[in-house]
Amino acid sequence: MRTLAVVMVAFAALTACSSGDQPSTAPSSSAAPKPAPSSKPASAAALDPCALLPAEAVSKALFLDNLKAVPGPVQDNAASGGKARSCEYQLDGKAAGALAVTRYEGREAKPADMVASIKKAKAGAQDVAGFPNGAVYYVDEQKTATLASAELVAGTPVLINYTGPAKMKPEQIAPLVKTALDAS
Repeated sequence: MRTLAVVMVAFAALTACSSGDQPSTAPSSSAAPKPAPSSKPASAAALDPCALLPAEAVSKALFLDNLKAVPGPVQDNAASGGKARSCEYQLDGKAAGALAVTRYEGREAKPADMVASIKKAKAGAQDVAGFPNGAVYYVDEQKTATLASAELVAGTPVLINYTGPAKMKPEQIAPLVKTALDAS
């Protein structure tokens, strides 16, 4: 179950922006301004999901004591260029959710376009207010709830999503994704 949940999180992050639903890679016209690189000092390659969202923050949001953060498997996708890392939050060895951070190095994409791409690809997806580049929440066929947002880190498009049980509502997941975005 643990491995399946982590794989689903990373798969969702990678497939949401792959094939026809990938972030735009078309060169921007000279009339349209390019997105400014983030002024955040962290490099996109150094993003560690377990460091971005400590187990204590997840414990507080889920009202669970003693959650442990465990690094998940590396999930890279050559087709989309996504390099995903995940962190699974466990209670007594059972998955309580996972955070995935997917970097798209060498790609030009606007974070808002990445979020729009996910919304288009996921049936029933809904916008979530309070995120500068937008955020989207959906419950997939695997009966898991996901909230995703994106930003530029050192000029690299980065997708951050938290996936947990289907009963989790956007207002429960949003603070977790905001914490990770603020730390990136």
